[in-house]
Amino acid sequence: MDLRFFEIYRRSEYVLLLLEGAAFSIALTLAAAVLGFVFALGLSGVRFAQIRYLQSVATCYVEFIRNTPLIVQLFFVAFGPPLLLGYQWPFWAHALLALILNFSAYFSEILRSGYGTVSDGQREAAAALGIGKVLTFFKIVLPQAIAKMYPSLASQFIFLFLTTGVIAEIGVNDLTQAGKFIDSRTFRTFEVFFTLTVIYIAISLCFKLLLAGLQRYFFGWQVAR
Repeated sequence: MDLRFFEIYRRSEYVLLLLEGAAFSIALTLAAAVLGFVFALGLSGVRFAQIRYLQSVATCYVEFIRNTPLIVQLFFVAFGPPLLLGYQWPFWAHALLALILNFSAYFSEILRSGYGTVSDGQREAAAALGIGKVLTFFKIVLPQAIAKMYPSLASQFIFLFLTTGVIAEIGVNDLTQAGKFIDSRTFRTFEVFFTLTVIYIAISLCFKLLLAGLQRYFFGWQVAR
């Protein structure tokens, strides 16, 4: 087998493209995760509180996102609203919005499952002490739900990072797009995508270590149990 990895590494331009693509993918994933988590708190809170009408809207939204492929959502966000409303954002902004929508649906469902693990007795005790429902949710229910569902949230975060490669389909200069550009110049498809695989694995392992550290720092009381 004639493998020529040096076709990639011998040109600083290609190495720089891979580094920039990796940095962009990481930044986009982190931004989407933070904003998506905030949105997910609202969605899960509405469903947990069983607010009439809003609960149905939130449920329909979550089910729609969870039952359609990310790439379909990406193309819809990138080409649908701009065509209907007559505006055009940079493609990276459309990719960010699509990832936020995707993250929020999955995160909200995980959080909603976590709320069910908090016993009714704790909420009843809070009510007996005169603590309002909103404060009970943020001080008692939410911290325990996040702590218990943290492994699922972390796994979902890493999984969605690995799926961000689809944003290259609309021309966003992420890690996968960098690899596709290098492949079009070198015609070393196996070597390029093997390199991408190694980079994605390395970043995922770094995320895993970082998330494990955050779990020990913020939820050490839960891990030690």
